[in-house]
Amino acid sequence: MTFRWYGPQDPVTLEKIRQIPLVRGVVTAVYSIPAGQAWPMEEIRSLRETVHSAGLEMEVIESVPVPEEIKLGAPAREAQIEKYCMTIRRLGEAGVKVVCYNFMPVFDWTRSDLRFALPDGSTCLAYSRDVIEEMDPAAQTLSLPGWDESYTKAQLRDLLQAYRSVSPRQLMENLCYFLRRVIPVCEESGVQMAIHPDDPPWGLFGLPRVVTGEEGIDYLLHAVDSPCNGITLCTGSLGASPENDLPHMAAKYAAMGRVSFVHARNIRRTQEGFHESAHPTVCGSLDLYAVLKALHENGFDGYIRPDHGRDIWGENGRPGYGLYDRALGACYLNGLWEAICRA
Repeated sequence: MTFRWYGPQDPVTLEKIRQIPLVRGVVTAVYSIPAGQAWPMEEIRSLRETVHSAGLEMEVIESVPVPEEIKLGAPAREAQIEKYCMTIRRLGEAGVKVVCYNFMPVFDWTRSDLRFALPDGSTCLAYSRDVIEEMDPAAQTLSLPGWDESYTKAQLRDLLQAYRSVSPRQLMENLCYFLRRVIPVCEESGVQMAIHPDDPPWGLFGLPRVVTGEEGIDYLLHAVDSPCNGITLCTGSLGASPENDLPHMAAKYAAMGRVSFVHARNIRRTQEGFHESAHPTVCGSLDLYAVLKALHENGFDGYIRPDHGRDIWGENGRPGYGLYDRALGACYLNGLWEAICRA
């Protein structure tokens, strides 16, 4: 059991994380280095020592961002991939076992509301199709969670234009090209690449997205067939689409040995889209018991973390990443796992 930690500036401190029962490590990154630059070894070691001094492990990195040049298949990708490989080698040397990453063009996870009010008085992240579809990021000044705000408006407009010539098939081929260069380095370094599904698992603003369900994951795992080419099974991302059978996918990919990391969270699907919920199965649309049972029955013995939590008990934390509800989620998931193991 691990817990996401955003570094020394995170109000959820390592000391607090250490007190959550059965949490053994944190999932973190070197946040000071921009995408496309190799992470200095001294920065990695310093981060590791900070984590270790708090009595925790640092075996999962989330994430090493993939530059847009690689996703676009631009000429600059060769130099960018080489720097990425350099970072992987250094992480392996530092004892990192898994790197969670994504291949979503331009925008990372996207929500329309950071403080959606639930009937019990808590707030959570929510996604409304109508709100998102009315937006035009090329023309408006917008800021939504998951967006890289380092781009100027003109740069963002140029980037969106560049993607107009990239089909879903081409994006997938660019992803496979990247992995064919990186995975041999991972095999030498003892590091697993664990791709995070697109969140939400459908296209946004005309941009292609290719890791949305079983078809895309199957293609990717077979195209680059290595135990180091795995997935982050994110229940909330995949579960936003009712077409994704989560227990089936958990069983299938765990049996293949390709589930490197699990993000466990619940959501409730609505007519407008979805909103996030407390972790227990009864609180949302997803059966987390069935997912964990499928993982256990098919040999999963990897890393897991409670994913996005609500703001509860007056907390006003980083959206999705406060302390209290994620700590409750960790305890719930550990309880499920113990019950499944003992049964």
